[in-house]
Amino acid sequence: MLHRFVRLLRDDQGQGFVEYGLILALVAVLLIGAMLALRGGLSNVFGRATDCMNSAAQGQGC
Repeated sequence: MLHRFVRLLRDDQGQGFVEYGLILALVAVLLIGAMLALRGGLSNVFGRATDCMNSAAQGQGC
C-alpha cells in the first residue's frame, strides 16, 4: 500500500495540463477583475462618445 502511495506521489503524468489549467483560471480571474474595475470608466467614455456623435449629427459641436 505504501509503495502505491509513493508511486502516486512521484507520478507527474498530466502535470502540464493542470498547470495550464491553473494559468488559464488565473488569467480569467484577472480579466474579470479588470473588466469590473473599469466598468464605470468605460461606460462614461462610450457615453460621451455617443453624445458627441449625436451632437455632430444634429449639426452641433461636441
